[in-house]
Amino acid sequence: MRKFVLFAAVAFVAGAAVFWIVTAPAVVSAHALPAYTPNLANGETVFNAGGCASCHASAGQPRTVLGGGLALHSPFGTFYAPNISPDPADGIGKWSEADFVNAVIEGTSPDGTHYFPSFPYGSYRNARLDDARDLFAYLKTLPPVSSRDKNHELTFPFYIRRLVGGWKWLFLNQEAFKPDPSQSAQWNRGAYLVNGWGHCAECHSPRNMLGGLVRAQRFAGGPNPEGRGWVPNITQKGLKDWSEKDLAYFLKTGELPDGDTAGGSMVAVIKNTSQLSDEDRAAMAAYLKSLPPVDGPPRPKKS
Repeated sequence: MRKFVLFAAVAFVAGAAVFWIVTAPAVVSAHALPAYTPNLANGETVFNAGGCASCHASAGQPRTVLGGGLALHSPFGTFYAPNISPDPADGIGKWSEADFVNAVIEGTSPDGTHYFPSFPYGSYRNARLDDARDLFAYLKTLPPVSSRDKNHELTFPFYIRRLVGGWKWLFLNQEAFKPDPSQSAQWNRGAYLVNGWGHCAECHSPRNMLGGLVRAQRFAGGPNPEGRGWVPNITQKGLKDWSEKDLAYFLKTGELPDGDTAGGSMVAVIKNTSQLSDEDRAAMAAYLKSLPPVDGPPRPKKS
């Protein structure tokens, strides 16, 4: 009995140590960031491609007033988008560049804790480091907003941030985006925008019971993560009748090939993609049209 108790105690301590190591928040050291002159024009492009205004713009304010507050509903509770304006007290005005890079790419806060994956760093981690640095420089040019962040309303055990480390270990892609040399420059630009800053898979893919994307059905649509409605399949299963021009025009205007217009949360997305260049929208369309057809989860029948 003593041996069993001792063995159990050793196993528990060893397991706890492994858990603590595996779930440790990752960070990029400031020393790993070489000297760099930010490109503000590119920072604005990244801001629009990343959809920052969709979640972080203050209600009823211009899209560059980033006081946050949007409620994001999920099966785990309600998340609230934070203030990312350059306000030194309530926003990110006191953040260093390394703080921002860690937040966007690693999902790690300046105080060394995990951000919840309602912040789509799972896609943003595909981003190039220079793009993240340009975005940070652009955000610092926007108006500061005095607006305290709202506390998330989550159920047990989902509010335990250390557990997010285990979620990251299970579901995060550990490698940044790599261009495919067999594809064109346009296709690679589109793949980068769709899979990285555009974070299209975050809504257009079904999720498992832990909130991880179902990789085999990436872009195949499914239940709205917020619990209302259905997100369409954007592989060729869903877009087979769309041309590249149709897709690029939709990303600019929100108008569908049949003359209808985008609704729901896609309205906010179009406000962002409409700010991109024609070339970037065409690149995104070229990549999306190249996706093979994938069956998504069955859609519930309307009663």
